[in-house]
Amino acid sequence: MNKNIVCIGAGYIGGPTMAVIAKMNKDRKVIVVDINKDRIAAWNSEDYSLPIYEPGLVDVVKEVRGKNLFFSTDIEGAVKECDIIFVGVNTPTKMFGRGAGRASDLQFWEATAREIKGFAEGDKIVVEKSTLPVRTAAAMESILNDHAEHRFTVLSNPEFLAEGTAIKDLLEPDRVLIGGPQDEVGLAAIEEVVDIYASWVPRERILTTNVWSAELTKLAANAFLAQRVSSINAIAGLCEATGADVEEVARVMGADHRIGSKFLKAGPGFGGSCFKKDVLNLVYLCESFGLHTAAEYWAGVIKMNEHQQERIVSRLFKAMFNTLANKKIALFGFAFKADTGDTRETPSGTVARLLNEEHVRLVITDPKALPNARKDLADIVGDGSHLVFEEDPYKAAEGADAVLLMTDWRQYSSLDWKRIYDSMRKPALVFDTRNCLDRDALKGLGFRMLNVGK
Repeated sequence: MNKNIVCIGAGYIGGPTMAVIAKMNKDRKVIVVDINKDRIAAWNSEDYSLPIYEPGLVDVVKEVRGKNLFFSTDIEGAVKECDIIFVGVNTPTKMFGRGAGRASDLQFWEATAREIKGFAEGDKIVVEKSTLPVRTAAAMESILNDHAEHRFTVLSNPEFLAEGTAIKDLLEPDRVLIGGPQDEVGLAAIEEVVDIYASWVPRERILTTNVWSAELTKLAANAFLAQRVSSINAIAGLCEATGADVEEVARVMGADHRIGSKFLKAGPGFGGSCFKKDVLNLVYLCESFGLHTAAEYWAGVIKMNEHQQERIVSRLFKAMFNTLANKKIALFGFAFKADTGDTRETPSGTVARLLNEEHVRLVITDPKALPNARKDLADIVGDGSHLVFEEDPYKAAEGADAVLLMTDWRQYSSLDWKRIYDSMRKPALVFDTRNCLDRDALKGLGFRMLNVGK
């Protein structure tokens, strides 16, 4: 008999992951629980106004919600009912005390571990789904199994999802990683979780390791990807100075099979909940083990990313006659990437704040991220700032001196740019930080053009 599953945490990890697991395991009951009543209400909403936007997610939830997928605030009841417990609670970067600004804040994770221990009425398999520091599983196992009446086996099953393609990534993963203790009980628990994924993922793509390797692999993978983004943006600055074209450079480099073409797209830098947090965590781990040169190396990846956003504002400043004060700029795209409403660590947030310091009249537009943008920038709205939010990109651009494209939403490429040009103050500038627009066509309309790496 297949065991029931509960996931504690109904955010970007828990919601989509459990929806797909329920879809592909119709014979299992899957429960997603969270202490946030509003979030659970959104997952249960009749009109499917889900708390996160992810292409294809609504269709999956419609297929299984109320059948074998359930959303609830009853954590105690779900833990008692289910034998396999995924933990997908938030682990933000710690902003106080030892490791501030680098280490993960594990207070929510520890509170969850103590809840599981208090509610359990039998042996449980506990699966780390959140990104956690190496050897966190050992700490969790110490809490769970200290004078416990039941046996808790802790595994690591890190997610490798990319926002905007999470459902596709879940249905067609490159690999699924499950790490656990290498004793008889641990190996049996690993096989229990392997069976969940094996209902749709080929066995050769399900990789198993010891628990420490699984925890470190997630940090290492994100650090390597973040490093590629910072590296190509460093090359982009050199391209601008020398007259080279970063897209041509990236195309030729990417043709080398040893390098490959992925994550060689120059732009405003990486954002989202994973890359910065995981690289900073790696910096902290290196420092903790006395690997100071390695820590400095990975810290440089973050520094380069932050520099890229400062460089965007500097180039805009120079292109607009060395003053931005009282000029209107329409910022197209606030989400950290297309096809998501997520604004965590978005480059647009940093750029918006830098522009606000220059007393710019800033209008922000985005198809999905405006509610989050309003929350993120609430502290600079008012008090003399000229920051407004506008759903319609055409209205946002009316009377603007420049359009600053920060997120490569597909609909921006198909806008009527002649209409936008006619409505703007001249000379009209477009700074395409994603290199996703037809540069020559826009120049033909009369726009002055700026691009990253050109």
